[in-house]
Amino acid sequence: MRQIPLGAKGTFTLRVLPEHLANRFKDAMLPQVLATPVMVLMMENAALNAIRPYLDPGESAVGTAIDVRHLAATPIGHEVRAEAEVIKAEGKHLEFRVSAHDEMEEIGRGTHRRAIIDLGSFNERLAGKSKR
Repeated sequence: MRQIPLGAKGTFTLRVLPEHLANRFKDAMLPQVLATPVMVLMMENAALNAIRPYLDPGESAVGTAIDVRHLAATPIGHEVRAEAEVIKAEGKHLEFRVSAHDEMEEIGRGTHRRAIIDLGSFNERLAGKSKR
C-alpha cells in the first residue's frame, strides 16, 4: 500500500432509473425518488475511486462505517454525482467527507470510513467461515 494523501478525491455519477427508487427497495407506497441505500452506495464508490490510484495490486478497501444524512429527494431521470475526499489516513484506516448532489441541490452529506484489505487474505478468511 502506498501512502494515501489527505485531500485525495473521487467521484461517482449515476442517472436515477426505476431500479434505484425507494418504492422498489422498501415499500411500494413510497414516492418514486432515489433510495437512501443507493445514495450510500454512490458515496462508497466515490470513496473507493478516490483511493484506487494508491492501491497496490491485490488490494482493495471495504466500508467499515457510514454516517450520512439524506437531505433532499431526487426523482427518476435526474443525474446524481457523489463526491468523496480523504480527510484522515491512519495506516490502513481511512476517513472520507462524502456528499451527493443532483442537478438542483445537495441531496446528502456525511462521513464514511474504509479499511484497506489484502484480497487474498480476505478471501481465505471468508472461505474459512463458509466451512463452519
